[in-house]
Amino acid sequence: MPICNKARRVLPLIPWLVGLALLAGAVRAEPVATPYGAVSLPFELHQVPDAPVYYVIGLSGVPDAENEGHTSNAGFVVTDGGVVVFDALGTPALGYRLLQRIREVTDQPIERIIVSHYHADHIYGLQAFKEHAGDPPVWAQARALGYAGGSAASQGEDAERRLEQRREALFPWVDEDTYVVLPDKVFVEGTSFEVGDMSFEVLHMGPAHAPGDSIMLVKDSGVLFSGDVIYKGRVPFLDSPQTDTQHWLKGLEALSQLEPEPRFVIPGHGQPSEDLEGAIALTRDYIRYVREVMAEAVADFVPFDEAYEQADWSRYHDLPAFEASNRGNAYRIYLELEDQSLQ
Repeated sequence: MPICNKARRVLPLIPWLVGLALLAGAVRAEPVATPYGAVSLPFELHQVPDAPVYYVIGLSGVPDAENEGHTSNAGFVVTDGGVVVFDALGTPALGYRLLQRIREVTDQPIERIIVSHYHADHIYGLQAFKEHAGDPPVWAQARALGYAGGSAASQGEDAERRLEQRREALFPWVDEDTYVVLPDKVFVEGTSFEVGDMSFEVLHMGPAHAPGDSIMLVKDSGVLFSGDVIYKGRVPFLDSPQTDTQHWLKGLEALSQLEPEPRFVIPGHGQPSEDLEGAIALTRDYIRYVREVMAEAVADFVPFDEAYEQADWSRYHDLPAFEASNRGNAYRIYLELEDQSLQ
């Protein structure tokens, strides 16, 4: 179906102001109780213009007690056959708040949940849906099973280590009762489906930020949920042995050529955009820059510390997560390129 182009308009001002205030750590709301602990950060629900598509915006930083683990974005689509949810946020309490917001919009059942990738800040909220929304099926790319410990070639110990770390960093929102929900259904390259009056397409774009990185197109409404293939307004996270920046760049190039072009992009982190190229630009340009700087250093046998100090990071220095992520990102790329040069 053709994408609707009715709403080429300026994004509502309120979501931007709320996002900026949250980034400054200045906004608190009246705590809202959940079965998993109270949530005291604002949890604003936004709607895509002229579409039954809704989303919440996390703080663009590293999950900690200050932000209560609310660092990623998630959303949902209301159809006449049920609700399709995309990602579930970083704690069971946040997942429950998302479910509460859904119930403010519709009493339709949760038909399925699509998970962009199996990283903690996108999946811990699944527990709330399993326990309080009728156990809807969770769909993810097949490589998610390795992270979550659901296959013979399991890497589930990675999930367990992250869970222990979050039980420390995000207590009481993540505690001894928090667990990783495995996907009920998996796909390989992607999947297309219809729910009620709406058509959806899910495409595997990984390995990129993570092996299972996937996007979801709400075809009737021209909306793209990108997951962490796109970061907007914060430094992308590259510091993982499973991150493949070369394939990531190829995926971003493929996104830039989507036809018809999505009219509204909801990234995995940061503010939404009505400009696909603008949404892609930060992630693409950052990856390219880190690779170019580190490749030059490796080729000239410049030690990493020296190369890092000499690099011009001014374009990214003031972005959220720079201090937490940038050096680790650069070092991992340096080691990767150094290893390739020796082969």
